[in-house]
Amino acid sequence: MKEHKSICVTFLPRSLLRVKKKFFPLFALIAACNLQANEAPEQKASYVDEAPLPSGWPDPGPYDRVTEKSYPAYRAAFTDGKGETSAFWTLFLHIKKNDIPMTAPVEMPMEMEDGRLGQSGMAFLYQNGKVEPKKRDGTKVEIRDVAAAKVLSYAWQGDDSKKNVAHAREQLEAELSKRDLESDGFRLLGYNGPGTPRDQRTWELQALLD
Repeated sequence: MKEHKSICVTFLPRSLLRVKKKFFPLFALIAACNLQANEAPEQKASYVDEAPLPSGWPDPGPYDRVTEKSYPAYRAAFTDGKGETSAFWTLFLHIKKNDIPMTAPVEMPMEMEDGRLGQSGMAFLYQNGKVEPKKRDGTKVEIRDVAAAKVLSYAWQGDDSKKNVAHAREQLEAELSKRDLESDGFRLLGYNGPGTPRDQRTWELQALLD
């Protein structure tokens, strides 16, 4: 059986298909252009809620622009590992062993490496300050109380590639310069795990102000 290839002109009305042969390619081109124009518009970024936020924690976003946000004091378990996978499992075993609920986001302190921001650790945030495990869990996990802070934040949906992080940093540094402010450092917040498609994951790069 011969394979029949689908062409755009098959979507044209019958009356147009009766035109002279020399005009056939023109109508095919018009049909193809109309189909492209009628494609579904790109969906707006929307937060995929996987786990509760810490008490008093603001929602992520808005996306693709810099905003100023305020965060309450919080308690978190930190590990210094630079390997994202190993750090995650170190902290996951900590909360599992201590029966501590998982929250979002996961926090990653950032530091400059060869002119780029790179991960210097990771933290799992507790739901509130009433969760009181011992201050250290072995040699890899330290429990810290983090003071309330204001930040400049840039949120996006996608992955945490070097390109996306660099773009977010450029946006934040431009706003810092505009406001004549200096940052006390950067942190990256990741709100979704591997169960969420990569293009739907929410991230926030934040410049700490105080």
